[in-house]
Amino acid sequence: MLSDCLTGIRVLDLSQYLPGPFATQLLGDLGAEVLKVEPPAGDPMRSFILADGDGVSPFYKQVNAGKAVAELDLKTPVGRESLAELVRVADVLLESYRPGVLERLGFGRERLEQLNSSLVHCALSGFGQSGPCRERAGHDLTYLAMSGMLSLTGTAQTPVIPFPPICDYAAGKQAATTILAALLRRGRTGRGAFIDVSLFEMALSWQSFGLTAAGRPGETFGRGRDLLTGGAACYQIYRTADDRFVALGAIEEKFWRRFCETVERPDWIGRQRQPLPQTELIGEVAALFAGETLAHWRSLFVKVDCCFEPVLEQHEVPDHPHVRQRGLVQIYPRERRTEALFPAWVDGRPPQPRQPLSKVTAAEALAMWKE
Repeated sequence: MLSDCLTGIRVLDLSQYLPGPFATQLLGDLGAEVLKVEPPAGDPMRSFILADGDGVSPFYKQVNAGKAVAELDLKTPVGRESLAELVRVADVLLESYRPGVLERLGFGRERLEQLNSSLVHCALSGFGQSGPCRERAGHDLTYLAMSGMLSLTGTAQTPVIPFPPICDYAAGKQAATTILAALLRRGRTGRGAFIDVSLFEMALSWQSFGLTAAGRPGETFGRGRDLLTGGAACYQIYRTADDRFVALGAIEEKFWRRFCETVERPDWIGRQRQPLPQTELIGEVAALFAGETLAHWRSLFVKVDCCFEPVLEQHEVPDHPHVRQRGLVQIYPRERRTEALFPAWVDGRPPQPRQPLSKVTAAEALAMWKE
């Protein structure tokens, strides 16, 4: 089972919005006890985009499912003392303040080490705890822009905005992964850790291929020009006659051959290695797909192993036979909410649905953690 991997680990979550709460939710999925501490006004995520009948965003409920939530005013002596008591008995502290804020609240590194020398403290911020951009504001889109990732994402005409927010989720996973490593080290040495994770640097860490190409004269990648950026006919998105889309990822020669044979265009087989961008070949394949509906292409390729998939709309995903069989999506009809669960089977079992978030007082949380 997943839920017993981190039994007994207590996680104090002082983060807001998506990256930090997603990281601690992953730890909760693995069995950790997660207490989310919010200011009296609450996490701004509570009112993000959509609202349920109670006025709270379903997105807030989703990313904080499985946690206990307590309100603390850290600008008051009582609130700070309550937090200090919680830190003393916590295993992990994750926070997403801008650099320097936690110290101004009275919980700098020296104080945290005095309170709990074995604490694993993860600071999750936009640009990290040092450097000239450490206090700069940002969101997923601007981190992607600065990393160079957006310059290669989109069409030849323009970069595109990806969804969901890549850095938010990826940095959450990076934080959770690094926290797990620090807990393993603590198990051997008894030492705590201070972890500095940056959303921008999460995106930057994925740019080695592009950065390497950029350092080679005449080989720089560009949108719509290269194998993985839209310049190849075999790795492309095509529009169908009914204004739907299909994705073709037939990079390997065997897959491209099967695709060409299935559409009865053997003359295309040898053109896979034509110079990039393959504007003419892409146009010919696009004209082929534009001649029939998505249902036609789905039926034609249903048993052909060539890396072909329809581009599903969000409402179609939960009904896909593979998604249903693997049990990684939980639907709550009454709440009009669909939740993606922890993406792993363990010991032959799928992940279990998360419990709804629960509200507790700081005193109740401390009493539970001191048991």
